[in-house]
Amino acid sequence: MWPAFEQALTRHHELETMLGDPTVIGDRMRYTKLAKEHGALQKTIKPYVEFLAVTDEMQQAKSMLDGADAEIQAMVAAELKTLGARESELRTRLEDILLMGGEDYTSIIMEIRAGTGGDEAAIFAGDLLRMYTTYARDHGWKVEEISFSPGEQGGYKEIILSVSGDDAFQHLKYESGGHRVQRVPKTETQGRIHTSAATVAVMPEPDEVEVDIKDSDIEWERMRAGGAGGQHVNKTESAVRIWYRKGTPDEMEVKCQDERSQSKNYDRAMRVLRSRVFEYQREKLHKARSAQRKSLIGSGDRGERIRTYNFPQNRVTDHRINESWYQLDAIVLGGLSGVIDALRAFDRKQRLEGGNLPSSDAG
Repeated sequence: MWPAFEQALTRHHELETMLGDPTVIGDRMRYTKLAKEHGALQKTIKPYVEFLAVTDEMQQAKSMLDGADAEIQAMVAAELKTLGARESELRTRLEDILLMGGEDYTSIIMEIRAGTGGDEAAIFAGDLLRMYTTYARDHGWKVEEISFSPGEQGGYKEIILSVSGDDAFQHLKYESGGHRVQRVPKTETQGRIHTSAATVAVMPEPDEVEVDIKDSDIEWERMRAGGAGGQHVNKTESAVRIWYRKGTPDEMEVKCQDERSQSKNYDRAMRVLRSRVFEYQREKLHKARSAQRKSLIGSGDRGERIRTYNFPQNRVTDHRINESWYQLDAIVLGGLSGVIDALRAFDRKQRLEGGNLPSSDAG
């Protein structure tokens, strides 16, 4: 038995009954909240229900071995081998769900900022954007640019995007931190290698039910958009800046100006703000497992790094697990799977060794 999944299964049945109750249907906020919980549990219990079905099939198959002739025993043995492989796969999946501790978000906000290195840092931030965008789309995830500030020589001083799809957070959460690049910039005339940096922050994207920001919690203003964009940005006050001051040690500020519509800029800025508030609340609850957001983002200084991209050696090194890959050219084109798989395996091992899998759920 897996008590955590049995509880989830029981709760799932309760929610199905509640969602059919006319009084719940008539309460839009309550119905939305319960429907969201039901949907999240549906994803959690699906592998557990299949696990139960597979183990039941295995028991039935084993019962057929007694007194069976050689031909039947061979057929049952082959079936048990197939079922055993699937049972092992599902068991690992269930362990991973428990180890995630509820961190199974399907949409994230990713912020990429140029750090030390001037124009080259902005160009590198653009390279990281392309790397993550390609990786995400190869996994069938949806990528949406929310806000950006272009660099003077290309790339971005800052870009904020949304990535949504199954397991998006589980793959990309390891990218938070400082990224360092070593290469000869296009603007370098003497062939000298420069070192530049960019920072990445990955935050779950909650909805309005998970993070309720009231009008009284914020202040906002409309203004004219700045930067390139033709006559529109000079004549229309469509840009939006929002300040959030409730329950956080530092004031949170979000600006969005990339849409012509003020309402769309406001909605996009609120999405980013909700993610930042949610991340702040989440980290307060999990201080032992995750650093504060400022530590995750870093200052953009070369010394605060989680990964180095060395172009002359075609090497990518992740300093958290002390592992290097000599396929930088493929990795920056979106071939991140080897790096992220290694980080996920390391994280899983650390969590198992740390006793984060409840012993009573061993199956």
